[in-house]
Amino acid sequence: MKQISSALISVFDKTGLAPIIQEMHRLHITMFSTGGTQQFIEKMGIPVTPVEDITHFPEILEGRVKTLHPGVFGGILNRREHLGDQQEVKTHGLHAIDCVIVDLYPFEKTLASGASHEDIIEKIDIGGISLIRAAAKNYHDVVIIPSVHQYPDLLDVLKNNNGQTDLTFRQSMARHAFQVSSHYDSKIFGYFDAGHNTALKVSENVSTPLRYGENPHQKGWFFGDLKGFFDQLNGKELSYNNLLDVDAAVSIMSEFQENDPTFAILKHNNACGIATRSTLEEAYDTALACDPVSAFGGVLIANRTIDEGTAEKIHPLFCEVVIAPGFTDQALQILKGKTNRILLQQKQPKPSGIQVRSALNGVLVQESDASMEGIHQMKLVTQNSATEEQLQDLLFANKVAKHTKSNTIVLAKGQQLLASGTGQTSRVDALKQAIEKAQSFDFSLENAVMASDAFFPFPDCVEIAFRAGIRSVIQPGGSIKDDLSIAYCNESGMSMYTTGVRHFKH
Repeated sequence: MKQISSALISVFDKTGLAPIIQEMHRLHITMFSTGGTQQFIEKMGIPVTPVEDITHFPEILEGRVKTLHPGVFGGILNRREHLGDQQEVKTHGLHAIDCVIVDLYPFEKTLASGASHEDIIEKIDIGGISLIRAAAKNYHDVVIIPSVHQYPDLLDVLKNNNGQTDLTFRQSMARHAFQVSSHYDSKIFGYFDAGHNTALKVSENVSTPLRYGENPHQKGWFFGDLKGFFDQLNGKELSYNNLLDVDAAVSIMSEFQENDPTFAILKHNNACGIATRSTLEEAYDTALACDPVSAFGGVLIANRTIDEGTAEKIHPLFCEVVIAPGFTDQALQILKGKTNRILLQQKQPKPSGIQVRSALNGVLVQESDASMEGIHQMKLVTQNSATEEQLQDLLFANKVAKHTKSNTIVLAKGQQLLASGTGQTSRVDALKQAIEKAQSFDFSLENAVMASDAFFPFPDCVEIAFRAGIRSVIQPGGSIKDDLSIAYCNESGMSMYTTGVRHFKH
C-alpha cells in the first residue's frame, strides 16, 4: 500500500473537484497547484502551495508553460525504491508528488464547435498531457487521475481508505490515463491529417459490452456513443445484430425527406418492405404488404413522428426495433405494451465520413457512399421515355438498390418496393429472385420499374424484365455492351436511364 502524502492538482474543468480538495485537506495531504486551480482551492479557504515554489520559475507565455520543469517531473517520476533516484531527489531538493490530478484542454469540444484554427491550436494541451504520461508511467508509486470520470474512484480511496492505494488501483488509473492521452492525440492527428489519410487513427471513448456477437458463441462490443445518436425509450439492450440492422435502417431512411412520409422494414441489413405515401400510417401498411412474412422479427424505421394510428398498426407485429425521429405520447403508450420491444428516438442524422472494416491482418477504409442521383443525373438512353410516375418510381427504386446487398435488382411501382434480389452471384439470378418473390405475393409487375446496382453486361436482364411486365429501367451504365441492352429496350418499347454511378454494397 502507498500513502498519498502530496498531490499536484491542475485542471481546466473544476466540476466535482471540491469534495476531493476537502478530503485531502482532512488527511493533511500537501497540495501543489497552478493558476485557476490554485485560486479555486484558496477560495475554499484551504492551504495550497503554488507550483512556482517547486520550479522557482513563474508561468510564462500566457500560461503555455507552467509545469514543464524538472522540479515537477522529477517529483513525479522518481522511483521511491531506487537508491540512485532517491539520492538525486535529495541532491536537487525535489518534492515527491504521490498523486497527480489533471485534465486536458477541451480540444475535441473546441473542434466540434467550429472554432477558428488559432483557437483549436491553443487547445492542444502540452503540460497536462506530459503530466498524465509521467504519472501513469510511474504508477508503481504515483496515482494518476486523468479526468473527472475517475474522481469517484479517488474520492472513495480518500474517504474509505484514508488515502492509501494498492498497486492494482494505481495500475487501473494508469490504464485510464493512457486511454485519455491516446484518444486525445488521435483527435489532434485527425485534425492535422484531414484530407491526407496518411494513417488510420480510430478512437472511441465509450465501450458497451453486448450480450454476444453475431452468434451466441462470439463475444461482442460496441465502441461509440449510442446515447448521442438515440434516446432508447423502451426495450431490452441492443444486440450486435440489432445494431447492424439499425445502422442499415438509418442509412436507407436518410435518402427520404421528411415531407415524403416513408416507412421501411429491414431484415439482415436489407429492406424487405419500404413505401412512400401521403400519411405514415398508409406508408406502414404498404411497406408491410411488400413482404409480411419477412417482416416478422424485423427492424422498423419511419422518417417522421409515429402517431397513434401508425402505432396501433405496428403493435400486433412481432418486431425487434422501431426507430423514428419522434413518437406521440399515445404511440409510446401503445408500443411500450411489449416490454422487450426496443424503441429508439433518433436525435441526429447518420454522419458520412469514412467506413472501416477488418480484412485479413488489417483494415479496409473507404469514404461513405454519400452519392444519390436525382432526376438531373438520369440520362435517357432509349427512344422511349418514362412516364412521370415511372420517373418517381425509378428514383425510389435506385435509393433502395443503393442500400441492398450486391448483386441486387430492385422492382418497384407506385413508390412501393415489390421485391428485390439480394446478394446473388449473378445479376440474372437477382432478377429472377425478385420476380419470383413479387409474384409469390401476387404483385403485378405490369408497368413496374427495375433498378440495378451495377451495369448489365448482356441484354438478358432487360429481356427477362420485359417478359415479366417491367417497362422502365435505371442502371449505372458503362458496360462495353450497353448498346445491346439499349437496343432491346428500343425494340420492345421500354425506357432506360443511366446514372453513371455504381452502388455496390458488399
